Amino acid sequence: MPTIAIIGAGPGMGLAIARTFGGRGFDVALISRTKEKLQTLVDQLGQEGITAKAFTADVLDRPSLTAALDAVKARFGGIDVLEYSPAPHSPVPGLTLATPSESTVDDLQPQIEYIFYGAVAAARTVLPAMREAGAGTLLFTTGGGSVDPIPMLGNVNAPAAALRNWVLNLDKELAGSGVHAAHVAINVWIGGGGPEGFPTATPEQIAPLYWDLHENRDRSEAVFNA
Repeated sequence: MPTIAIIGAGPGMGLAIARTFGGRGFDVALISRTKEKLQTLVDQLGQEGITAKAFTADVLDRPSLTAALDAVKARFGGIDVLEYSPAPHSPVPGLTLATPSESTVDDLQPQIEYIFYGAVAAARTVLPAMREAGAGTLLFTTGGGSVDPIPMLGNVNAPAAALRNWVLNLDKELAGSGVHAAHVAINVWIGGGGPEGFPTATPEQIAPLYWDLHENRDRSEAVFNA
């Protein structure tokens, strides 16, 4: 069976993407910092007939991320789709928000490590095997600020935009190789509890977009708007 590895997996988008691919015959590798929380998702997916396994890694610790992806390859025989979408739902040391004029190197660097460098490290771990096989999909998620920046997220939007640029360029480089890279910009608040007046959508509404990008290999980007 083909395998998808979801980095930053949680009970929202990660679970919805897992169900989207798992329901179409994929095995699922869930990767995040807390194995206990992931195991709950693994059990949920198992009850739905989807084979899933949890792997622990921190995107700020690139050796641990590489090791987790190598473990996924060893367990499932390879990775056919990589999806990268870490999003902190609890405080992460060093990650703060700043407007463009308030941003400093000190509060930009952790966001660059988290959003951009982690994605590059993950891609470099899986790309050689995908290129050798002549097949594979790399999917990377950011907020809508990567396309239309929001002042309050100045130090987040900058590395997100860098990741977007890198993914679009990577897809150009991979043209004709059988490997496809694509970027997803989510321009809504996911789930409930968002700011008043801000558009919202459920993970289940957004997740099919990832399958569309996997299937439609001529598309390197999609923006989800309400």
